Amino acid sequence: MAEQAAHESAPRPPTTPAQLRALTHPLSWRVLRLCLDEPWTNQQLADRLGVAPATLLRRVRALTEAGFLVAEAPRQGPHGAWERPYRATGRTWRLDFGPDDGEHLQAKVELAVLDAHRAELRENDPAAPQHVRRAVLRLDDDARAELTARLDALLDEFIARPDSGGTPVSILWSAAERKPAAADPLDVDISPEPSEAAD
Repeated sequence: MAEQAAHESAPRPPTTPAQLRALTHPLSWRVLRLCLDEPWTNQQLADRLGVAPATLLRRVRALTEAGFLVAEAPRQGPHGAWERPYRATGRTWRLDFGPDDGEHLQAKVELAVLDAHRAELRENDPAAPQHVRRAVLRLDDDARAELTARLDALLDEFIARPDSGGTPVSILWSAAERKPAAADPLDVDISPEPSEAAD
């Protein structure tokens, strides 16, 4: 975990539009979440997430081309066939969105993250310990920057701690400025693709 924290704190160029497009569907985030703990093959991911292998393969290819997944050496599956596992690179820990280019990619990515987190909550054990808190704060620019920096630093601190072998805990930190509703709401389709099975 310390190596991941050091890697993620290093300066990086702004995330490209092509990379962001690979993250605009919740399925991408669910794939990345699984492949962060251990390498998964395309078939394993398709079975685990209940989607068609062809649909999953498109996501895996897009994430690999964007640098969010890396292919590992092929291995023999349980039936003797050679399979290629994929591992998440951790590059999504911090994304530099840069200026909006008119595609509203940041908003689309954020909605995809929320939807993926919701899917994880739905499939989680209802009796498992959970914590949720929602609040509305009135912040000026300096206070908002301070809040973001302090929360980022806290998460970085926990990531840098040695692996204690504890239970994985999914953390979602999202802050959205509340503005008057737009005349034309953002048209974002984060529903499953036609070939995907419902969660």
